[in-house]
Amino acid sequence: MLSIYLLRHGETIYNADGNRYCGRTDAALTNKGIQQAEGVYERLKGEKIDAVYSSPLSRAHLTAQIATGSKQVQTDERIIEVDFGNWEGKTKEEFIAEDPSTWEAWMRDPETAKAGGTGETGAAVIERVNAFFNEMLQKHTYQIIVVVGHNGINRLYMAYKLGMQLKHYRRVFQENSAITFFELDDTGELTLKKLNA
Repeated sequence: MLSIYLLRHGETIYNADGNRYCGRTDAALTNKGIQQAEGVYERLKGEKIDAVYSSPLSRAHLTAQIATGSKQVQTDERIIEVDFGNWEGKTKEEFIAEDPSTWEAWMRDPETAKAGGTGETGAAVIERVNAFFNEMLQKHTYQIIVVVGHNGINRLYMAYKLGMQLKHYRRVFQENSAITFFELDDTGELTLKKLNA
């Protein structure tokens, strides 16, 4: 059994600018994003946390440091955001206007379609993120960890673990720096306890 606080990073300059797809771009947190992470700290400061992990991107790493009050944040490439290909830096409205068929293909079957036409498939994302959490399950048995990731990977992973078809992953909504809490049992089955708490 493993208990996990799963966060999405705080608001970034891309989130604030029409919710531009930020993917692998190392976009900075806004002042609001920093305040959101500070709010999580106030809620978690009494909890026993055994380890803290984040994506290597600064928006996730800084959120993890602030939200846990820890400088001992371990980064892992497997929980970096989705490679959004040609959608990077654009709003959904902008890239759909440029190339609606790529978005339609992604929405129809994100498991096999490449995000942005040249980015990652949903299956590739699930493979790396699931490998990360399986390792955490072995490494931190009966412990509590904090993981700070991103909107795309967090939603795809949760949809997958909850038995949803990946094309429905957008039905799982995760707010910036909101607390999601779940447990993985010894077989890796996920029980979602809190979403956007």
